[in-house]
Amino acid sequence: MRVYLTGATGFVGSNVVRVLTERHGVELFCPVNRTPPPAGAPYDHAVVDLADPAAVAASVARVRPDAIVHTAIWNDFHGLYADRPRAWAAYVGATRNLVDAANAHDAHVTLVSTDWVFDGTQSGAREQTPPNPVNAYGFLKAASELVVTERARCGAVARISGVNGVHWARPQTPRMQDAGFGYLVASIADALRAGRRFRVWEDERLNSIATPTLASDAAELLWRVADGRHEGILHCCGGEAIDRRGLAELAVETFALDRELLDFGAPDWDALPDAPIPYDTSLDATETAAALGVALPDARTIVQRLRHELERHELSPQTATAGGTR
Repeated sequence: MRVYLTGATGFVGSNVVRVLTERHGVELFCPVNRTPPPAGAPYDHAVVDLADPAAVAASVARVRPDAIVHTAIWNDFHGLYADRPRAWAAYVGATRNLVDAANAHDAHVTLVSTDWVFDGTQSGAREQTPPNPVNAYGFLKAASELVVTERARCGAVARISGVNGVHWARPQTPRMQDAGFGYLVASIADALRAGRRFRVWEDERLNSIATPTLASDAAELLWRVADGRHEGILHCCGGEAIDRRGLAELAVETFALDRELLDFGAPDWDALPDAPIPYDTSLDATETAAALGVALPDARTIVQRLRHELERHELSPQTATAGGTR
């Protein structure tokens, strides 16, 4: 199978690279922009501006993939407000260009989306729950979802949430803590293992409840979506919602860390975006699990698998496709 993967040097994309090449023997082509691939990357690549429809059409025509998996984003929350034309082109325009190219070559297309398409007041949002975003990132992702659902001949939207895992394209944890759940477990483990205190942010103005996803599990689910040419909206996440405090406590227990170094309190507001943040973005993935034939892992299992990946520098042998994980 040949897959055209955007965002291969990003967090989620680097996990898709490892899962698709190591577990499934997929042939990858990955368009890149500013960030070059790491040395020895197991894929062909070329510089492609995803916001340029002609460039995308020509690139996909050369590769002739069986599937396109679109993980790339402009990862600059402040920039989405400062340069709205660029933000629209980077999200909605790029998605449209990839969908049109996929249509031209009968390729399946998967857009990786987010739980932040919801406003944070709907606990356990289902696949059919209408999006109602409260910030620019959620709005741009929701608009991109419409491009896929309305324009793609064979396409899927794969929402992921609270992603924790290893960024295989970078040697260090890229960030410590933000308004979401991403990297939270690895950040806690890094700090407490070094003997540093870590304050887990708690505030009603933060994303405080989510459904954590192990990045490599999300990649495995994305593989199933593409390989099975599934269509519609899917929730490719874990199987249990949890709050920030609960996830932090699980991290301390699972990694055998010093609980006395863990604090809870108000966030550093100057480090956060001046925009609304959805409070409860928990997802119900029951229908997705049934469609993909998987048993989604609970939060404890996700943290255990993450410890394996961080300490052994290899993919966890258990995945979201393994039955009986709940």
